[in-house]
Amino acid sequence: MERYIYMDNAATTRVSNEVMEAMLPYFQDFYGNPSSVYSLGQESKKALNKARKQVADAIGAKPEEIYFTAGGSEADNWAIKGIAKSLKDKGRHIITSKIEHHAVLHTCEDLEKEGYEVTYLNVDEEGFISLKELEDSIRPDTILITIMFANNEIGTIEPVEEIAKIAKEHKVLFHTDAVQAVGHVPISVHEMGIDMLSLSGHKLHAPKGVGALFIRNGLRPANLILGGGQEKGRRAGTENVAGIVGLGRAIEVAVENMDEKITDLSKKRDYLIDKVLSEIEHSRVNGSREKRLPGNCNVCFRFIEGEAMLLALDMLGIAGSSGSACTSGSLDPSHVLLAIGLPHEIAHGSLRLSLDESNTYEEIDFVVENLKKVVERFRSMSPLYEDFIKEGK
Repeated sequence: MERYIYMDNAATTRVSNEVMEAMLPYFQDFYGNPSSVYSLGQESKKALNKARKQVADAIGAKPEEIYFTAGGSEADNWAIKGIAKSLKDKGRHIITSKIEHHAVLHTCEDLEKEGYEVTYLNVDEEGFISLKELEDSIRPDTILITIMFANNEIGTIEPVEEIAKIAKEHKVLFHTDAVQAVGHVPISVHEMGIDMLSLSGHKLHAPKGVGALFIRNGLRPANLILGGGQEKGRRAGTENVAGIVGLGRAIEVAVENMDEKITDLSKKRDYLIDKVLSEIEHSRVNGSREKRLPGNCNVCFRFIEGEAMLLALDMLGIAGSSGSACTSGSLDPSHVLLAIGLPHEIAHGSLRLSLDESNTYEEIDFVVENLKKVVERFRSMSPLYEDFIKEGK
């Protein structure tokens, strides 16, 4: 294969050179357990403290409000189950949306089995929740609102500050899954009124297996993982020092000159979306065009099966996705695309291309040119498309 073009950065990202360089000493030179009192362990503890401050600074938090986890899914589980358990005497009602990541949806479904009630908010055709429906859904026994910051499939950025304001007015806690947003759009948890926020390293050029949960000072969600007294007794397990160092460096780099990065990446994203829509018939963009993650392009093609399209693109050296990597292999269409009102047959033909700063306009041109050929080839074999053409629709 002469070239390989990676456009699935929403699924995971390459560990950057500066992140790898920062991590390497903590695999072999400074390998001490940060809970140990001797100097080697204290070097690791210093590294954790530095990374904690780097993460806190990047999202407008205080270092003592950052707790390291094994990733975004653990952070989501901890936030939701922790609050559900700690506030169960106050109420057992939780509000979320129908387009959340499965780390949130499956956690809520699990709590329903334990007697909790969950309201799943609808979204409009662009993926936005209704603030009125949210407020109308709040009950005296509502203890938590958990709405994602930005959708991992269609890239829509939710009205987080307005959600937080409604939650505060009704004295309900607000958690947001910001795994796709942190490091890609500006976030200030205290200014926005966020009580808890989940993030993950591998979405911003840190390694897999490391993330964090912001917990506003004063909140005490029940512990999810029990054992030792790490993370101030809140999250047991010896810390992944090298991974945490990588997360700290990655998030520090991500927020440097963020406005310039957003402008540049948004131009590439819009170029890609416009090129697909103008050059490939019977295609549509999913999600908001204005309030959208800078690198997200999600489109649907009629008369196409998404998985076959992905395999064909992979053979051409192009990596994309049909939606969330966490649902790969499922025969069902994306729950997100169904929630925004797409019929099954169109939702099945989805393609998510997610860019980062390293992707070029030349790569975009190459991808679209080959995507056109793939779509044409599969449509030529589709009886539905043949009928569509004959009917002249």
